[in-house]
Amino acid sequence: MPEQNIRVELRTSPHIKSAASVPQIMRNVVYALLPLAAFSVWQFGLSALALIVTVVLACIGTERLSNHLAGRESTLGDWSATITGLLLALTLPPGFPLWMAAVAGFVAIALGKALFGGLGFNVFNPALVGRAFVQAAFPVAITTWTPAGAHGRFLEFIPSTLAFPFTVPPSVKEWSAQVAVDAFSGATPLGAWKYGGVETAHLDLFTGMTAGSTGETSALLVLLCGGYLIARRMMDWRIPAAMIGSAFLLSAIFYLVDASRFPDPFFMIFSGGLMLGALFMASDMVASPVTPAGVWIYGGLMGVLTVVIRLFGALPEGVMYAILLGNAASPLIEQFTQPRIYGARKGKEGAQ
Repeated sequence: MPEQNIRVELRTSPHIKSAASVPQIMRNVVYALLPLAAFSVWQFGLSALALIVTVVLACIGTERLSNHLAGRESTLGDWSATITGLLLALTLPPGFPLWMAAVAGFVAIALGKALFGGLGFNVFNPALVGRAFVQAAFPVAITTWTPAGAHGRFLEFIPSTLAFPFTVPPSVKEWSAQVAVDAFSGATPLGAWKYGGVETAHLDLFTGMTAGSTGETSALLVLLCGGYLIARRMMDWRIPAAMIGSAFLLSAIFYLVDASRFPDPFFMIFSGGLMLGALFMASDMVASPVTPAGVWIYGGLMGVLTVVIRLFGALPEGVMYAILLGNAASPLIEQFTQPRIYGARKGKEGAQ
């Protein structure tokens, strides 16, 4: 009987694959972020629109440049650079100078993604890498807030938007008076509580009628957009549930201990970027663990860190640092939460 060459192909488990490809999942994430972008434009006008376009174009351009320098085929078709641009823009103040926004987009892709080898290899969420860089490089601009719903917001830019590089932008407070804003506060709800002891009404936080970063103000809209991805099974719901739940539980404990010193848990979860971070950044498929126990520990850790930083840190917000620290801890969490092999004894390798 003649010999036959039999080719056996071995692959690592799991062998069951989702019908959705990476570009399809990424494209749906873009769909989920578009309502947040549209709401931010409605709230803050032309400046928000220019900010989003600038950051997205900077991310796409840097992605294309990094592919060219590395000699790789273009990866723009996987939509990951677009997502990074949208997420980064939504974490920035609406009046953030456009040249700084372009720098943030460049850093997010170049240092947060391309430096590690591209999509699938990044250790940290690229959008938050860009955000962390401009937080350190431009601390005044990154903490200058604009009131929502200013008259004439669709007819003119916030003055700081078009500031020239390395110049002092015009005063946003003076501009607010000129466009007849009824009430202007130079702080977000978290800042008003942190430095003034003033809590914003829950309804305003939930619907988004407050100052804040471009896309983080409406907890309701963020939940609806994230719910779309969860319903389509394109997001691990356990991570945002663990992060929001642990933040709620820990802040409730502090509130019960001393209600005069600490804010109530609903204020804690509805304010700032907790909802946006938990649903769209903490759930990053690349930077998060995949083990059943690991995702709960990972999300819970970030929720606890957010509350601790907000309550006891120098800055009013802690979501960005909590997620980046969670990203750093993700490999360790995954290593210590590996499920035991069926038939193996605890602490022993291999099946018995």
